This record gives sequence, C-alpha cells and structure tokens, in this order.
Amino acid sequence: MAAAPGGKTTQMSALSQNQAMITACEKNKIRAERLKYNLEKQGATRVNVMTEDSRKLSEYFSFDKILLDAPCSGSGTENIYSETFTEELIKRSAKTQEELLRKALKILKPGQEMVYSTCSILQEENEDILNKILRKSNAEIVPIQKELFREVELLPVKMEGTICIKPSKLYQGFFVAKIKKCLEKKK
Repeated sequence: MAAAPGGKTTQMSALSQNQAMITACEKNKIRAERLKYNLEKQGATRVNVMTEDSRKLSEYFSFDKILLDAPCSGSGTENIYSETFTEELIKRSAKTQEELLRKALKILKPGQEMVYSTCSILQEENEDILNKILRKSNAEIVPIQKELFREVELLPVKMEGTICIKPSKLYQGFFVAKIKKCLEKKK
C-alpha cells in the first residue's frame, strides 16, 4: 500500500528470490510509473502494479501479507525543518494513516500478519492510530524482538511490542509495528 518509489517492494521481491507474487498499489500515476521503472531495473518481475488508492481497493481482494508504509509527516527525517512541516500536515497524515490501516485489516486474511510503518516518530501518527484501530478490530500487536535493533538507539514507545528508531547521523527515524489479524473475533 502506497508502494512508490519501490525500495521496499524490490527488497521483498529479492528476499523471496523473485518468487512472491506481489501487488503494489500507488495512487499517484507519476509515482506509479517511477515504481514500475524501479521494479524493472531491479528485475522484480512478479509484481503487479495497480495505479489505485489502496483505501479504495475492492473488499474482494484478500492478501496473505501486507506492508503498509503509510504516508506521514516525515518527522523522523530532516523534513521537520521545512516550511511544509505543520500541524495541518500531521493531522492530514494521521487521517490518511487511519483510513489505510482500517482498509489493510479488512483485506488481510484471518490468521495472517502485516507490518505498519511510518518515517514519523510522532505518537499521533503511530501509537495513537494503532490504538484507535486495534480497539475496534479483530487484530493484535505481534511483539518485535528488540534484540534485532541493539545497534540502533530507540525512542520510548507507549505501545508494547512496537519499535521507534531515533533519528541519527546513520539512520532516519521511523516507527514499525507488526500486526496479526486474529482467526476468531476478540472478546
């Protein structure tokens, strides 16, 4: 979901040795063309690119895995010093993230997992969105092993099992959560 420019899509293709059937959605036509170009350059041949807003995907679709690298304010990057980094941008981003996450959980197959990530370090774009959606959904956080990130400085999180990377000279800041859609309705 929101797949352009394609770095994560090509990485997933490479990790599967180009065996995974991947659907990559990008609503912006120009960015979708750039995505196709990058996929071709990297030899990712089993990727179907849909020039479509992921929020509007038919509910007849269902997926085994989903990566939602949601559009965000970019607060984990140097963009926070830009004139475009505003409270309005944060609110607009959070609304889009909520809609995308809600849709992702509808089209994720029961018992399967997805990853939600942003390049934001703000609680209102990460944990607040997850808490709001998970309270009303049939899904739960799958804890991420912090040992995998021992070389990286983490920021504190309020949602157990999620990770927020502190921006540094080596890394941009980002947030990541792994979510599992339950087989049975939560009580």
